[in-house]
Formats: sequence, structure tokens, C-alpha cells
Amino acid sequence: MLVVSNIKADPTNVLNCDQTRQDILALLLKPYGIEIEFVPAEKEIQGSFFGEREAGIIGNKLYLRYDTPVHSALHEACHYICMDPQRRAKLDTDAEGDYAEENGVCYLQILLADHLPEVGKSRMMIDMDRWGYTFRLGSAKAWFDGDAEDARDWLIEHNIIDSNLQPTWHNRLK
Repeated sequence: MLVVSNIKADPTNVLNCDQTRQDILALLLKPYGIEIEFVPAEKEIQGSFFGEREAGIIGNKLYLRYDTPVHSALHEACHYICMDPQRRAKLDTDAEGDYAEENGVCYLQILLADHLPEVGKSRMMIDMDRWGYTFRLGSAKAWFDGDAEDARDWLIEHNIIDSNLQPTWHNRLK
């Protein structure tokens, strides 16, 4: 999945986690046991692997500021959802997933975006490209539409999505 992109990154033009989006994310992620923790603008985001505005995750707490991109919030939440229970129990900043899990995370974040008003799959994929995610086929959309069968199958195998590509609202069990 992640390799090289020919899309020009523009991290200034992505949807961020304003108060309304944080409230909606809290509802969306509640079935997974994920709780949103607001971080004031002048504070560093705890549990952020990449720092800056990127979301942080420690245990079941997802740390967000108003300038945190929605794609980053969903990506970290999807790591929590997709990891096995042993890693989830000790999660602090680094999800430590393998290649297959990382693909599943990216696929799931695109699917979950359809459950966020004014976001959706298309905007999620655009924001992923703008931020600089890189895909073999050149864009998130090309990957999702034409090269993500392994990610989809992995999510189905772990009962994270069903055969209709809908979330089961369950975390990975093993």
C-alpha cells in the first residue's frame, strides 16, 4: 500500500477536528471504547507519534486539538480498533502494527469517514493525499478502488467490517 505518491502534498488544506467534529468523532468512536481528550491550542498533544498537530493515542484516549486533522484522528483510532488486545492494553503512542494491519487501518479510516457528516470517503482520500500519505498506485483513491483487496480481506477476517464493507463496531479480538 504505502509507497510513492505523485499527488502534491498540501497539509494546510485538510479538515481539522473543530469542536463539532470532536463531538461527532466521540459518538462515532464510542462503540469501540475510544474516548476523545481535548488538548488546548498551546499544549503539546500527548501520545502523538509524529508530533505537531497529529492525533495522539494512549490506551483508549484519543488526544486532539482543534488543529488536528480529521484523517489523523481516524487513523490513530483505527490503529486502536485494528490492534490485538495485548497491544491495545499497553498502547502508548506507537501502535507497532505490521504492514497488513497498517493497510487495514488506512482502509477502515476511509470507511469510517462516511459516517462523519461533511467528510465522507472522497474527502478523506483527498486529505490523505494532501497530507502526504503515499500509495503504490499514486493516490488513496486509486489504492482504495484498485489495490486494497488485502486490506479489505484482513478487516473482514478480523470481524472489523462485514462482507458488505460496513463496520461491525467491534475491536479486533485476536
